[in-house]
Parts: sequence; C-alpha cells; structure tokens
Amino acid sequence: MTLGFTKFMGHCFKPVWANDFNEYAGKTYNLNFGAHCIVGNIIDILNDPKIKIPKADVVIGGPPCQGFSLLNKNREDNTRKMLWRQYMDVVERSEASIFVIENVPQILGSFEHGEIIGVAEAMGFKVRWTKLCAADYGVPQTRWRAFIVGCKFADPATVFPPKKTHFNPNKGHRKAFSEEFDEYVSNPLPWRTVRDAICDLPPPVGTEIRNVPSPLDLHFGRTPMEISLKRYKAIPDEAMNRFDLQKKVPHLTPACWIRKTSGGTDLFGRLWWNRPAFTIRTEFFKPEKGRYLHPWTRLQKLANMPAAQEN
Repeated sequence: MTLGFTKFMGHCFKPVWANDFNEYAGKTYNLNFGAHCIVGNIIDILNDPKIKIPKADVVIGGPPCQGFSLLNKNREDNTRKMLWRQYMDVVERSEASIFVIENVPQILGSFEHGEIIGVAEAMGFKVRWTKLCAADYGVPQTRWRAFIVGCKFADPATVFPPKKTHFNPNKGHRKAFSEEFDEYVSNPLPWRTVRDAICDLPPPVGTEIRNVPSPLDLHFGRTPMEISLKRYKAIPDEAMNRFDLQKKVPHLTPACWIRKTSGGTDLFGRLWWNRPAFTIRTEFFKPEKGRYLHPWTRLQKLANMPAAQEN
C-alpha cells in the first residue's frame, strides 16, 4: 500500500511512520521507504508514552485479516479481528483527514465493519466501502479485497470506487449506454493473463533472492523432493489439479487427498496461460496449498517458449 501512495507510482505522498509485527517485513519496508517503521505489537506500541505518532494527511493500512479469513476456522473468536481499533487510534492521533483500510472481503457486513463505520463517523468522517478485484485494474490475478475509505472534507463516493481499467473478456464488455458503462474508463483493456506476466521470463536461477534488477531478483526456483517431481510430471497440462493426479497416479497421491472427495479443487493445480492467476496466498511456493504450478512442465516450456514469445 505504501508503494502505491508514493512517488514510485507517480503519487506525491511521503510516508512518515509505519508499523508491522513481522521483523522481516519491517526491515524490507525501512530499506525501501526510510527507517521509520517500528516493529512490534501495535497495542504495546500505542500504550508506550515514548511513542509519538506524527501528524499526517492520510493513514493507510490493512489491520490483520486472519480473523476474518475463510481459511481461519476459529474466526468467530479471534483477537486479530479487533486490531482495527488501534488503526483508528493512529488515525485520530495523526489528525489525518483521510484513511484507507484494505482487508479480506469477509470484513464487509461483519459486526466489526459496523463498528468501524460508527467510530469513523463519530470522528467526523464520511465513509464508503466496496469489494474490488485486482484483475479489473491491470493485475494478472483475480484477487478480491475489501476497501473502506473515510474522508473528513469530502464524500469519498465522488471518486470511489475507481473506474475499472480492465474487463473480463470471457464475459464480454458492455459498451456505451449499458448499465455498466460508468464503471469503466473510456477504453478498458482485457484482463492481463499469466502469459502476459511471465511468458518471457528465462529459467529461474538458484533458490534465493538475488541482487539483480526486477523481476529477476524474485525469480528463483526450488529444490523439490523426488516424489514432488514425479507428481508434477504426472499432470503436465494447464488446469490439471489433485483430482487428475489421483486418476492418473493414485500411488503418488497423498492418502489425505484420496479420503477428501470434495473441495480443494485448486490444490496441486496448474495455472491457465490465458487467464489471470488466482489469489496468490502466503505459501504460494507450495503447490499443495493451491493452484500455483506453472501452466507447462519444464519440457513443454522449453519446446514452446519461442511461440509464447511471438504471442
């Protein structure tokens, strides 16, 4: 979020203070945006009288979303659903006139969502919220996120939600005078795909981040176990998943997947070349966790790369 608000993306905001609970995230932030990210528990930090929150025009952030996530089976009783309070405390202490909250879609309509709106309005904010898909704005990923925007000096509805810049070509695009016309910029483009994003990348080098220009700094491989390699080769075509693995090589399929006859259709799945990726979650480097396998096997990639580059 900080990147999106700064000069690196053509905007004029200057970050002055940040917080993250994760030490590595804090170090990464400080390396890129200046040494003002304080690492630690936000509750303890705000209770520390030595901590001074600087004045700011805008506060942005994503209060921890695990408490709302569908992947969290204990989400009804989760303290991480309450950290929006500390977020709004920072908004108040900084005297910001705008705030932007980003979270998982499940926050919308929740009890906490209602509380956020109530507190914000009591602080003098006009508040708007919606659910947005990253693919509609040029990201090759169908990632849905909720946004809550508050402003003291204007109604956010005049500029939010932003008009979509890309459309889903499988649904077609309704032109002028349709009910969706005002949702798009004047000349929207089709969704960007996995092919658009990665087809020109060379084979990955090593297994660690490298000090080379982007995107090759984050383009590295893994050292999978032999059984994993056999599983990859058993499902060589795009769109295949754990069910195809079980049909073709049941002896290579984990017993827990055989017992689980429904759900989890994306597990051990290959991406589609001509679609955006699904949401890339934390452990995207583990095919067992979702649809993260390359659309082709290594041999297919080598055989087809010239054609992919021409496309």
